[in-house]
Amino acid sequence: QHPERGLLSPSVFLPVIEDHSLAVDVGDWVIDAALGQMECWAAAGLNLPVSVNIGARQLQQGDFVEHLRARFSVHPGVRPADLQLEVLETSALKDLARVSAVIEACRETGVRFSLDDFGTGYSSLTYLKRLAVDQLKIDQSFVRDMLDDPDDLAILGGVLSLATAFRREVIAEGVETVRHGTMLLQLGCELAQGYGIARPMPAEEIPVWLAQWTPDAAWLNQPPVRREDLPLLFAGVEHRAWLVAVEEFLRGERDALPLIHSHCRFYDWLETESRDGPEGANALRILAALHREMHLLADEVCTRHFQGGDAPDGVRLEELQGLCGVFLHQLEQLIQPGRD
Repeated sequence: QHPERGLLSPSVFLPVIEDHSLAVDVGDWVIDAALGQMECWAAAGLNLPVSVNIGARQLQQGDFVEHLRARFSVHPGVRPADLQLEVLETSALKDLARVSAVIEACRETGVRFSLDDFGTGYSSLTYLKRLAVDQLKIDQSFVRDMLDDPDDLAILGGVLSLATAFRREVIAEGVETVRHGTMLLQLGCELAQGYGIARPMPAEEIPVWLAQWTPDAAWLNQPPVRREDLPLLFAGVEHRAWLVAVEEFLRGERDALPLIHSHCRFYDWLETESRDGPEGANALRILAALHREMHLLADEVCTRHFQGGDAPDGVRLEELQGLCGVFLHQLEQLIQPGRD
């Protein structure tokens, strides 16, 4: 609590002390405060798991494991399995062998570990092989923009596949809206954190929030999509990004013309896709025609603007936006849930 600036977030003051011994003292205080709060909740009938971030300097202290065990003896009402320590991927890089040994020793007491901000470092596959972490936390920078950035969605899909291959649990950071949560569920990711679920709150407000919170209706019974329909999820994101690129081009905010329809994911998917029955085949024909019409209109509007430098035709742009909206809706209708 700053006397003039009020409550400061950790991102404001932690970078100032991360290379100072004070960082270890603060880290120890955080663990002790977390265990104390968990004990209070347990006494009130709430057994809640809690995650605590651990800095590289703190984790590499020679007495870290012994100190952690001592804290549990001070808080006997806490189950070690309810504490999860989050290690930054970039922190583990500094001394992988030491960090690995500490994780193994702590796991013997029951404490769980997660690899935080996964995907932002340089040796992700090495971490998965060498570190006995239970969970990967996908960095919010990939999750936040996945609805409109096909590259971020591709990274997210790749991390989920890696986690499955290495038998790791996955939690996605940065879930800010219902749409974020819905797409994650469609991808098969069921654990998430972010403002779309709740904002930070004082500990004493947690019991009331828990009693009152319910998931959004869109998240209830939302199964993952079929593996063969995943390209449709990617195609939807790609076309949302494409429409934004067209709009930016017409406003003079980018020089290059956006991609043409024969280079997009939907076109590639359509080349090999077939649907059973007349209704399914007809749905594909309608979608293909809509897709072609949408891109031809975009090419026409963009080419005219490029050649003449005139202001974009507002009516034609609205027509394009409407076509894209219908296309995206029809695309969503084709996506089918996976089978158990």
